[in-house]
Amino acid sequence: EHADMEKGTGCVKITPAHDFNDYEVGKRHALPMINILTFDGDIRESAEVFDTKGEESDVYSSEIPAEFQKLERFAARKAVVAAVDALGLLEEIKPHDLTVPYGDRGGVVIEPMLTDQWYVRADVLAKPAVEAVENGDIQFVPKQYENMYFSWMRDIQDWCISRQLWWGHRIPAWYDNDGNVYVGRTEDEVRQENNLGADVALRQDEDVLDTWFSSALWTFSTLGWPENTDALRQFHPTSVMVSGFDIIFFWIARMIMMTMHFIKDENGKPQVPFHTVYMTGLIRDDEGQKMSKSKGNVIDPLDMVDGISLPELLEKRTGNMMQPQMAEKIRKRTEKQFPNGIEPHGTDALRFTLAALASTGRDINWDMKRLEGYRNFCNKLWNASRFVLMNTEEQDCGFNGGEMTLSLADRWILAEFNQTVKAYRDALDSFRFDIAAGILYEFTWNQFCDWYLELTKPVMTGGSESELRGTRHTLVTVLEGLLRLAHPIIPFITETIWQRVKVICGITADTIMLQPFPEYNAAQVDEAALADTEWLKQAIVAVRNIRAEMNIAPGKPLELLLRGCSEEAVRRVNDNRSFLQTLARLESITVLPADDKGPVSVTKIIDGAELLIPMAGLINKDDELARLAKEVAKIEGEIARIEGKLSNEGFVARAPEAVIAKEREKLDGYAEAKAKLIEQQAVISAL
Repeated sequence: EHADMEKGTGCVKITPAHDFNDYEVGKRHALPMINILTFDGDIRESAEVFDTKGEESDVYSSEIPAEFQKLERFAARKAVVAAVDALGLLEEIKPHDLTVPYGDRGGVVIEPMLTDQWYVRADVLAKPAVEAVENGDIQFVPKQYENMYFSWMRDIQDWCISRQLWWGHRIPAWYDNDGNVYVGRTEDEVRQENNLGADVALRQDEDVLDTWFSSALWTFSTLGWPENTDALRQFHPTSVMVSGFDIIFFWIARMIMMTMHFIKDENGKPQVPFHTVYMTGLIRDDEGQKMSKSKGNVIDPLDMVDGISLPELLEKRTGNMMQPQMAEKIRKRTEKQFPNGIEPHGTDALRFTLAALASTGRDINWDMKRLEGYRNFCNKLWNASRFVLMNTEEQDCGFNGGEMTLSLADRWILAEFNQTVKAYRDALDSFRFDIAAGILYEFTWNQFCDWYLELTKPVMTGGSESELRGTRHTLVTVLEGLLRLAHPIIPFITETIWQRVKVICGITADTIMLQPFPEYNAAQVDEAALADTEWLKQAIVAVRNIRAEMNIAPGKPLELLLRGCSEEAVRRVNDNRSFLQTLARLESITVLPADDKGPVSVTKIIDGAELLIPMAGLINKDDELARLAKEVAKIEGEIARIEGKLSNEGFVARAPEAVIAKEREKLDGYAEAKAKLIEQQAVISAL
């Protein structure tokens, strides 16, 4: 069962006391367990011999040759080989690959050896814990982590709970001078229950409990157990447990086992500690490496929140290292990655980034660019709120009565907000925090800030009293709802802004934390407003794209012609001229007859209409073609440079996968930009 019959010489070495596999072989065949090592890794003066039950045995000699005694383990191995060679017994030496276990703290080779430890019999605890997940009493999110849970629990081994550490909960066991063992809460309890007088000397076990043993009791021991307290009845079981996949067995499984063993309902049925286990991925560095001090790639969350200078960061990463020889390499890497240290980004930006990266995968590669982007998001929300407050504080926002007329933009943003609430809540309820963050970002940045705030400006500058009242009311109510929506992810900025917004809305509560979460209101989803506004956005974006492609100044008013319009398109233009003219910077809008070809123009086609921007007087054809040719040449140079890199076998072999992927992404971007420039050249050449 153990030996590979196709390998080796036919002679098998079995060392049950110093190899996990050999230990199992030794148990099956009742081999003596011979320990030859001290705790310092030296060869003992005489071996310890045990039987398969751990009892001392004399079935095998404990003698160790004098020349090997007290030798350090690696020196002893060389000495044994030399002794065999001196006896003429060494036939041949061949290289052999094998797996050698190293300690993750000290980086030294680990030597398995027999010791006396305390164990918990795990198979009887595991059975109900497996059934709880099988029958759905406990669910893992994402579901695939159930497979990891089952693979461990269905092949569970007894749990070693004793540790040789200075700190921890001491094993509650006492020994007398005859080797008898007594277990109890305290020494007094042990003496009382076992009728031990003061003349019986007791010594408490010096080992401490495995930290996961006390952690496994967490869900109920913190609520007053073993007493049946109000807190235990009210808060146990909890609803959701959040944890990393790397401690499913160490913590999650053991909490389930211990809780179901100790906590029963009124009918005696084992109680689960929680109903849902949400598993997070493991945050790694930008190259996918696990963060560790020895690698010098750890980023302290507080440094991302508050910022840190480069000298302070270098001291943090290279000070008090267990492997000081790595300090110079870490210093160079840090100086390259953070030449100016780390800027402060704030707590909310960090929280938003973590939510946005919380995908269903096992690994999350940390990206400082994403953190910068979400800091910009927080700034965007702050600035948008300033705009809203500037236009609503000490203004008539309709909360005290008065006629309100909602513009197309008002009706549109209310519909968008309610659709966002629904999708956002669905994402939260399914634990897709990454999707929720994306939904929040899309609505806040792209719909509310980039579009709605701009669409309110024509009303603010030329609307009637009822229109002004309606737009102000919509501005502040949507912002207030948005703050409540975003609060679970970015609590600090939303609380600060809400304290001013609540005054306008007439809300008397002290904090946003106690406000109800926004609810979906189907009555506010105006499908016509959604359709009309999307058409207007298409038209405005089309005009803006023509400006960019033709290198026309953003502030220069343009003439817009529309050809081949449907009746719906004509209605949309006539009803919303102020929106179009303001946001697209148009001096005029003309709907051409169907047979009118119009002047020489750059055209864009949208739903139900063809948009034309006459080019006369806007650009110099020759100058623009020359500019585009220069841009194309510059991009071709970048493409050639990156292609040269990627065709270099040495670069591809040595560079990290993330670096190669980034270069390929750049290449795709340049290729796309070149294609657009060539397309613009063709358009201008045809004018």
